[in-house]
Amino acid sequence: MSTVFNFTFVPLFRSVAPYIHKFRNQTFVVGVCGEAIAAGKLQYLAQDLAMIQSMGVKIVLVHGFRPQVNEQLQAKGHVARYSHGMRITDEVALDCAQEAAGQLRYEIEAAFSQGLPNTPMADSTVRVISGNFITARPVGILDGVDFQHSGLVRKVDVAGITRTLDMGAMVLLSPFGFSPTGEAFNLTMEEVATSVAIALQADKLIFVTEIAGIRVRPDEPESEDNPIDTELPLADAEQLLARVAPGQRPTDTAFYLQHCVKACKAGVERSHIIPFAVDGSLLLEIYVHDGIGTMVVDEKLESLREATPDDVGGILHLIEPFEKDGTLVTRSRTEIERDVANYTIIEHDGVIFACAALYPYPEGKTAEMAALTVSPQSQGQGDGEKVLKRIEQRARAMGLTSIFVLTTRTMHWFIKRGFVQVDPDWLPEARKRKYNWDRRSQVLVKKLG
Repeated sequence: MSTVFNFTFVPLFRSVAPYIHKFRNQTFVVGVCGEAIAAGKLQYLAQDLAMIQSMGVKIVLVHGFRPQVNEQLQAKGHVARYSHGMRITDEVALDCAQEAAGQLRYEIEAAFSQGLPNTPMADSTVRVISGNFITARPVGILDGVDFQHSGLVRKVDVAGITRTLDMGAMVLLSPFGFSPTGEAFNLTMEEVATSVAIALQADKLIFVTEIAGIRVRPDEPESEDNPIDTELPLADAEQLLARVAPGQRPTDTAFYLQHCVKACKAGVERSHIIPFAVDGSLLLEIYVHDGIGTMVVDEKLESLREATPDDVGGILHLIEPFEKDGTLVTRSRTEIERDVANYTIIEHDGVIFACAALYPYPEGKTAEMAALTVSPQSQGQGDGEKVLKRIEQRARAMGLTSIFVLTTRTMHWFIKRGFVQVDPDWLPEARKRKYNWDRRSQVLVKKLG
C-alpha cells in the first residue's frame, strides 16, 4: 500500500467520522427513479445503501418504475398517457405496473443479497422487507381527465414501518397502494417517498434522479458559471417554485423540487436531489461537506456563532492537525474549556469547520486573534474571512481599536486583509512577556475603523 494512499485515505476517513456519528439511528427515505435502474445503476446503489445502513442509518427505499412500465406498454402496443405530471392508469397500464413492480422488487432484493468476497457487499446482511404499508385513494377526475387507477397516498402505516426498521431491516416500497376494499392504485414514487418521509418525520428525504440538482440560475444552461446550488433555503425554494413552470416531466425544475419543499414544510429536516449518473452520489451527498446535489433546508445549516462548552471537542478535532504540523501553538483541552467563550466558530450540519479566539488586552485597546483555523474541506470558500469579520465585530463591541495576530506561516493571508507587520516590541506588556522568541512569530496588526 503506497504512502500517498495512506496520507490521503486517513484524513479523508477522519473527516467522514463526524457524519457517521451524527447520522447513526437517523431515518432516511430514499426515492430512486426507475431510470436509474434502467441505466444499470442498481448494483452500485445497493452497495452504497448497504454501507450507509451498516453505519447505523435506518433506510426506507422507494423505487420508481416509469420507464419499465412504458416498456411493458410498448410491448403490448399501448400508448403511455400522462397529465398533470401523473400517469393515467387504465386497466392495461395497471397490469403493466404490477408486472414491472414485481420484477423490480425481485431485482432489488437480489442486489441486496449479493455477498461475494472482495466486493463492497462481502459479509453484509441486508434484510429487505416490503409490504402493504400504504393505503391509497383514487386521484379521480382532474380538469376533465379521468385518472382511473392512478392514486394518491391516503395513509402510511407508520407503526409497521417503524417496527420493521427497528428490527434492523430495510423497508422497500413500490409505488402502489391499496384501498380498504382491496383495490390497487398506481402511485408516483415521488409522492410515496414524500408522504412516507413526512409521516415518519424522517431526518432526510433523498431523491436519486435524472438531474444533477437545481442550478444557481435554473433558467440558464449548465455551465461553470452556473453550478449546482448545493444548499437551497426553504424560502428561496418556495420563491423559485412560484416563478417556474409546474413540474410535468422529471427534467423540469419543479418536478422534484415541489416534493422537497412539501417535505421540509411538513417537518422533514433536509430534502435532497442528487444525480444517479455520478457514481457514489449517495455517499458524496451524505458524507461530504458540500455534497453533490441540491439540499433544501428549512434554514441555513451553516452557523457563525460564539462557541459553547459543547463545542470544545469539535474545536480540538479541528485544530489538532495544525498543532501537530507546527502551524498553531498547542493548546490543552483544559485551556480551551477555560477560554471557550473567547472562541468564534463556523458550524455546518453539526460539524465545526472554522474557529478563532479573541483575547482582549484592554490596557492597550487591542486584542489578539489566536487559533484561526479553517478545515481543509472548506478552505477557499471564505470561511476564514467570515470568522475574521466576526472577530473584528466582537473587538469593536469591546471598544478596542485594533487586533493583532502572531503567525509563522500565514503572514501573506493577513496582509491581504489589511494587517501590517510590526516589531514584537509593539505588543502589550502582558502579551510581550509570553512571546516565544524561539518560535520567532511575525506580529501583524490591523486597525479597526
